[in-house]
Amino acid sequence: MAGPLTGKVALVAGATRGAGRGTAVALGEAGATVYCTGRSTRTRRSEYDRPETIEETAELVVAAGGEGIAVAVDHLQPAEVDALVRRIDAERGRVDVLVNDIWGGELLAQWNTPVWEHDLDRGLRLLRLAVDTHLITSHFALALLIRRPGGLLVEMTDGTQEYNAINYRLSTFYDLAKASILRLAFAQGKELAPHGGTAVALTPGWMRSEMMLDNYGVTEATWRDAGAKNPHFAAISETPRFVGRAVAALAADPHVHRRNGGSFSSGGLAREYGFTDLDGSQPDCWRYLVDVQDAGRPADPTGYR
Repeated sequence: MAGPLTGKVALVAGATRGAGRGTAVALGEAGATVYCTGRSTRTRRSEYDRPETIEETAELVVAAGGEGIAVAVDHLQPAEVDALVRRIDAERGRVDVLVNDIWGGELLAQWNTPVWEHDLDRGLRLLRLAVDTHLITSHFALALLIRRPGGLLVEMTDGTQEYNAINYRLSTFYDLAKASILRLAFAQGKELAPHGGTAVALTPGWMRSEMMLDNYGVTEATWRDAGAKNPHFAAISETPRFVGRAVAALAADPHVHRRNGGSFSSGGLAREYGFTDLDGSQPDCWRYLVDVQDAGRPADPTGYR
């Protein structure tokens, strides 16, 4: 059966794991053709040295009902991104959805460490991975996206504009990285608007990424066992597919331009569009963080999922 995005071409930049993988698969669920890029392949791992690969992501897209195409790309290398976009142009002649999800900074951030004590090389590398990659990718890919009115750019970040504006995000470098992506969406929205395009910033909630599950020593099947270490995680966390379904809902919305330049969360969009996480729930993490966790209340998801 045809999905709402059948015939659409998406590029998910940074699709190896986490939100990128969840987004690629959700777009596949909706019938899209999805180019899945990243540095980790079956023959070579990135500095993360983790087992997830872009080939696996592409296979998951196919299993979900879409067409998945894996392409190894380092998004810090302009020549590689240029070659990627030229390939998409030659093969499909279009990009309807660009998701800038490139990140790679988890191993570089030094949490709760002031800027004068934070390793400078690690901090600057974090910013390059978080911001330069998005700019490089947009530079090449948006020229293809604007050929047809209605194109959508999703800048994936951590935290909404409202939350990040008043909360310190545990490191100056990390704080700046995530705030920069919010501004990127706003600025690129201004540049896309005359061409009928839309840019938004989107954040998942407390996501059960592969790395987060490993951190708590649980699996997707046993994630609630993490409550012994962090009851809030067990109360409000979500799968990577949830934010992916938010992207798919945005991409299928004929009136998405009304959101141009805005900042949104997976939980907030779920209430508006009606999609759910894999378990049928609608976890609203950012509202929960403010009302429950940051307020010092005991973990309780009632009214938040």
